[in-house]
Amino acid sequence: MKKYVILCLGVLLFFQAEAQKNAIEPFLGTVDALFKQYAENKKLPGVAYGIVYQGQLIHAKGIGFSQIPRNMPASPQSVFRIASMSKSFTSMAILKLRDQGKLHLDEPASKYIPELKGQKLVSQDGPEITIRHLMTHGAGFPEDNPWGDRQLGISDEAFSAMLKKGIQFSNNPGKTYEYSNMGFALLGRIIRNVSGKTYQSYIQDEIWKPLGMKNTYWEFEKVPKGSLALGYRYINNEWVEQPMEHDGAYGAMGGMLTTIEDFAKYVAFHLSAWPERDEADKGPIKRSSVREMQLPWNLSGINPMSKYPNGKMGMSVSAYGYGLSWTQDYAQRRSIAHSGGLPGFGSQWRIFPDYELGIISFSNLTYAPMGAINMYVLDSLISSVKLTPRAIPVSTILKQRQKELVGILRAWNQAKKSGIFAENFFLDYFPDMLQKESDAIFKEVGDMKKVHEMIPENQLRGSFQIACERGEVEVSFTLTPENPPLIQEYHIRILKKAQD
Repeated sequence: MKKYVILCLGVLLFFQAEAQKNAIEPFLGTVDALFKQYAENKKLPGVAYGIVYQGQLIHAKGIGFSQIPRNMPASPQSVFRIASMSKSFTSMAILKLRDQGKLHLDEPASKYIPELKGQKLVSQDGPEITIRHLMTHGAGFPEDNPWGDRQLGISDEAFSAMLKKGIQFSNNPGKTYEYSNMGFALLGRIIRNVSGKTYQSYIQDEIWKPLGMKNTYWEFEKVPKGSLALGYRYINNEWVEQPMEHDGAYGAMGGMLTTIEDFAKYVAFHLSAWPERDEADKGPIKRSSVREMQLPWNLSGINPMSKYPNGKMGMSVSAYGYGLSWTQDYAQRRSIAHSGGLPGFGSQWRIFPDYELGIISFSNLTYAPMGAINMYVLDSLISSVKLTPRAIPVSTILKQRQKELVGILRAWNQAKKSGIFAENFFLDYFPDMLQKESDAIFKEVGDMKKVHEMIPENQLRGSFQIACERGEVEVSFTLTPENPPLIQEYHIRILKKAQD
């Protein structure tokens, strides 16, 4: 019977997924039009973009040129430099080494980089820099985008000499968020020193190859010339080609070059980490480690009145994970993203894990602001198509306690005998008062007609609605962490009355 129920649920979810995928198809023409207009408005020489949904690159196109002198069209196969979008690969490599027991995130980074020992902090009582500080832009280094961009190709020897001369700190480690390319260059050094490989080789062997990323590179000279997107600035009403930087010690912060088709495989892997489930791990790192990357580890901003590309206003909260940014937007939706910018290039990717949806866009204009169009497209797609987030599965114990609780709602005098309530419950709630509350509510809405399914908040908390003769009632409850879980908190209220 259990296998039959699981099979039926699987079939139902499959048809729901297919229905949502079919609903997206008509919107893809709008996606093309939005990108075309954005490229024209921002004077982007070339753009490549793709939509990833339910683990597949379902739509990808190019606009303009990857190489202007040769009139080479930009396409999903064009190789663009993606700059700081590289950072999450560096973090993923660190987590793989952590999962293998070769390092710990809260160890001093100086354990693996001797040049960091004895660095002079802002004050003598500052803590040591940890690997986690480096991964979350919390090491106390100053924001260094313009300068850091120009360090991409420096040698390991030059980087070591820089460290030996001493690092200047804007804050003590662990105090606040401040974006640092140096921090990720140091993570690249840690990967080398711990694995015995260059960070380039380690990431290629341990992440790119398992994901099938065959058209991704560290050095632009290794890219087939017909595939490479050249970078430009828009100066005096014309696009001026920019010199390409070579790979070097700073590449761990932003040196990757790739295609939409290749990067979509990485995006799909991030989306595949959800939902949490029992099946075996199949990726370069564990699903739990991918989810860990996407958590908000270091708060970076709260804006009570963020203005979104579609004109909507609302609160947004942002934080940094491990090589990834985290945002909760005006609609309480969680998204994960990272932009990239170097002389000649601008890019961004964003995923809404709960919607199984992601977007990638690259341009070959210096610091092209691709984040705005990506958010606009995804927000418009979700709203227009009316995509719904993935439902949290209802745990067996929530279903059981729901059924037991429904049997008590009209007869609280039987509650103490039921055995479903925790030891605190009748010290905080009193059967006679619960009975009066219940009687008053059902007097207004009438007898129960239908009990709807649980709406879980998590495995041990949720709510459900009851359709009554003259309205709707909502019941919510929370279970304890003991085994078996018991009801520790309970609320009931009229959700809707017939005359409303």
